[in-house]
Amino acid sequence: MAKMSGNPFLEFDPSKLIGDLKVPGVDIETIIASQRKNIEAVTAANQLAYEGFQAIFRRQAEVMRTVTEDVNRAVGELTAAGTPEEKAAKHADLVKAAFEKSLANIRELSEMIAKSNTEAAEILTKRVSDSLDEVKAAIAKAKS
Repeated sequence: MAKMSGNPFLEFDPSKLIGDLKVPGVDIETIIASQRKNIEAVTAANQLAYEGFQAIFRRQAEVMRTVTEDVNRAVGELTAAGTPEEKAAKHADLVKAAFEKSLANIRELSEMIAKSNTEAAEILTKRVSDSLDEVKAAIAKAKS
């Protein structure tokens, strides 16, 4: 038996109400099964999106750690002894390397975001397509 929460909205079972309705030509069980599949698809898409978000967050943390290490190393190299010309050349090299690395990191994170979004959208797209096929099948069944 279901645990009673005291909240009538949490205890409401729409499948029982819909199951009690007898509408000619409408298969209530098919509708309920279809809606269950919709909820499962949205849940799966949300799970993929969440996992993608976590992976992106972890990668951003790794990038920040690496940037911090690179900045500390660069400061050490720039404060080392040398002529002003050598320091200026070293500074230009470090800025160029940092810029290229930043672009690579941005590209990688963008690709991770796009992949995560695409995977989640594919689940929902497939479910919409399947749902439309189910509607067509239900209409065909009702006609016969």
